[in-house]
Amino acid sequence: AEKNGIKIAVVGSGPAGLSFAGDMAKRGYDVTVFEALHEIGGVLKYGIPEFRLPKSIVASQVEKLKELGVKFDTDMVIGKVLTITELMKEHGYEAVFIASGAGLPQFMHIPGEGHVGVYSANEYLTRINLMKAYDEKSSTPVLKSKSAAIVGGGNVAMDAARCAKRLGADVHIVYRRGEAELPARLEEIHHAKEEGIHFNFLTSPVEIRADEKGRVSSLVCQKMELGEPDASGRRRPVPIKGSEFELPVDMVIMAIGTRPNPMSYDDTPNLDRTKKGTVAASDDTCATSVPGVYAGGDAATGAATVILAMGAGKKAAAAMADYMLKK
Repeated sequence: AEKNGIKIAVVGSGPAGLSFAGDMAKRGYDVTVFEALHEIGGVLKYGIPEFRLPKSIVASQVEKLKELGVKFDTDMVIGKVLTITELMKEHGYEAVFIASGAGLPQFMHIPGEGHVGVYSANEYLTRINLMKAYDEKSSTPVLKSKSAAIVGGGNVAMDAARCAKRLGADVHIVYRRGEAELPARLEEIHHAKEEGIHFNFLTSPVEIRADEKGRVSSLVCQKMELGEPDASGRRRPVPIKGSEFELPVDMVIMAIGTRPNPMSYDDTPNLDRTKKGTVAASDDTCATSVPGVYAGGDAATGAATVILAMGAGKKAAAAMADYMLKK
């Protein structure tokens, strides 16, 4: 479509933000994507390893968006540098799409999580994928582990495990349920096994121990058994008394999920949230409680998949374009 000069802002350059930006640019809108980090791509760039998604693919898609007229503003932390309200009231943006993802890692809150050698999967993957921390000559290299424990059983856990394996570690996946309950895709589980990663099923960490220098020396675990189903429909893991044992490791990576960081939208008046802290948005249109503000991807659903986030971006673009015609 011909350019209409109407300015639209996108918060976040992950899969939801990129797909939304492309669709709105094709409809003639003047789209600017604000990205908190120094590179474009969000989780596509910092979260997914090169061996699963080559960065050249992401870069080529970003170039195509630039050819469509999409502008990118990096190192721009919305909520700190500018608020969503300021974008709309002071900088001329007619509407905003919140696509800030779910980059806030969760921890187990067990003793020892502050020891040297404990990472969130989010930090570990970001440093490897975005900051080249696998290179000992980088400014902030990751620890070279001989034996690592990855806590969790999702796709992110598999990514972290396979990265640690490539960096020379003997890797153990520690998961509190059985193999049948693993949330990761079967393909990812198959690849992890194929690469020699060990799986410790029905096992839950209870403590992280360290040496005299405060560096991780072992992960204390407890064996579990499956009881009655919980709210998720999966059988609840129940501790087996007296089954504690030590797993000698020098690095522990927590991959038990992430949640949205509300920083980008905390200062937006009248913006409703869900009980989980995500932005409350319509399933059909991605519209929020604030006129002209839409939200999609992990910021609205909690941590999910790339393809669902892209779908939300396209859905939001269609709904926002309809809203702008009626405005």
